[in-house]
Amino acid sequence: MQKTLSVLLVATLTLSACSGWRESRVNPTNWFGSSTPAPAPTQTLANDPNALVPKQREGAGLFSRPDPVDNSVAIARVDELRIDPTPGGAIILVTGVAARQGAYDARLVRVESEENQKNGVLEYTFRVSYPATATNQGTERSRQVLDAINVSQDDLQGIRLVRVVGQENALESRRR
Repeated sequence: MQKTLSVLLVATLTLSACSGWRESRVNPTNWFGSSTPAPAPTQTLANDPNALVPKQREGAGLFSRPDPVDNSVAIARVDELRIDPTPGGAIILVTGVAARQGAYDARLVRVESEENQKNGVLEYTFRVSYPATATNQGTERSRQVLDAINVSQDDLQGIRLVRVVGQENALESRRR
């Protein structure tokens, strides 16, 4: 009984000493100010597809973080390119060999260029990330990396060639 009473007394005194909590930025009720009138928008947003998407502000917000840095590089060699048709488009499956073991975060990054659009080429770069510490080279089988991407029927309109690029080579597949 005496321990409970003393803990309750200490908690009460500690809580009463926190009178600055009301004005603190940590207090969730202080995160937003009171509402103020704003002028009505002059242009109509009826045809804007992103009308409800807020505009991004850099460095604003309580929990904002800087944009992540991309440390990925092109894979050493692309071994296989397979395109499997699906009812909604196609799946592009790519297998490659990394320069050393430990490659992670494999992804196909689309290369956008005016020349590719004009020629009907869908080009991807096969990129991977490596650990910061040195790793063994190992066998070719232990360095094998696989990634796939789903491409919609709309993205395939007018495409005659699919190309995947690595550091040493590139593989292409033409439409029949």
